[in-house]
Amino acid sequence: MTRLAQTAGLTDVQQEILSTVRDFVDKEIIPVATELEHRDEYPQQIVDGLKELGLFGLMIPEEYGGLGESLLTYALCVEEIARGWMSVSGIINTHFIVAYMLKQHGTQEQKDYFLPKMALGEIRGAFSMSEPGLGSDVSAITSKAVKDGDEYVLTGQKMWLTNGGTSSLVAVLVKSDEGHPEGTAPHKSMTTFLVEKEPGFGEVRPGLTIPGKIDKMGYKGVDTTELIMDGLRIPANRVLGGVTGRGFYQMMDGVEVGRVNVAARGCGVAQRAFELGVSYAQQRHTFGKPIAQHQAIQFKLADMATKVEAAHAMMVNAARKKDSGERNDLEAGMAKYLASEYCKEVVEDAFRIHGGYGFSKEYEIERLYREAPMLLIGEGTAEIQKMIIGRRLLEEYRLQG
Repeated sequence: MTRLAQTAGLTDVQQEILSTVRDFVDKEIIPVATELEHRDEYPQQIVDGLKELGLFGLMIPEEYGGLGESLLTYALCVEEIARGWMSVSGIINTHFIVAYMLKQHGTQEQKDYFLPKMALGEIRGAFSMSEPGLGSDVSAITSKAVKDGDEYVLTGQKMWLTNGGTSSLVAVLVKSDEGHPEGTAPHKSMTTFLVEKEPGFGEVRPGLTIPGKIDKMGYKGVDTTELIMDGLRIPANRVLGGVTGRGFYQMMDGVEVGRVNVAARGCGVAQRAFELGVSYAQQRHTFGKPIAQHQAIQFKLADMATKVEAAHAMMVNAARKKDSGERNDLEAGMAKYLASEYCKEVVEDAFRIHGGYGFSKEYEIERLYREAPMLLIGEGTAEIQKMIIGRRLLEEYRLQG
């Protein structure tokens, strides 16, 4: 247990879960992460271990076979896992966003059918909003669903699906004009469909193709894919919540949980970078003493540790706010923005402390240096977070009269 990034007020159960996860990360993830990452290999053994720990059911209610834990517990577990290897946290995050959306917005039949299997990790979730031409502008979605009897026919191309290949359930956001006349605001004519599929690549069900993995700079191991729908037929009982036109709100609710998760990932990666930096600084000697004794390096370590601590505190605050049932888009946006920016800065300082060795694939910091940038864009760019934060502040501090 380190001095930094402690969380006050945890229950015995929360502490036990975190201790188990930290132990798993130290023994099963950190020793193999860099080798698997360099091979871009899916960490099947690690995923099987997470299943055994019950982590796929962490936030799923007990009545559906999950552990019924809070967003805070989940975020702290994600922080630990990202400390080991950020890609692994991505494997469980998209699963949890879909499980959370089902829990909050699904029909009783949808919850009864999906959640018990999701808690066991038998059904694994992915979610899909983005498209090749729109990025953060969700209102510009062009994929569409057309009603045909008791079914909907889905057509369009989606982009940046984490777990696109390995998942067996994808929550897909599309436009659906049924019951929404021409001129309806874009966000009121979107629907989330629960699309079941076979894991794998190619045509995974009639009308649905997952072309293959996108080759990325970092965030390897986990598969990131496109999704192409061409006459994909989905029964009406697979509209999330049973009513069309609610998709945008459902997805944004899920993304708030996702933003806390990305903040937690930033915290975890920054913690690992600090651990590597402070350790290396005590081993490497220049001018007759460890570089940790040079004031220039101590200043770097001071900056790094302060950023780790601040990001962790904001992430915990955002999770607790959501758990209390309050609106947390302001806090989640702030936490995601700060944690991802600080993560990049802490990783770069650790990289500088390593000197030339930081550039070598033999050292773990090289992997972290390629992973950190994903957090700057995932679940909404820094610019999107600042727009959300700015608008919410103006709501809260509106001048009267």
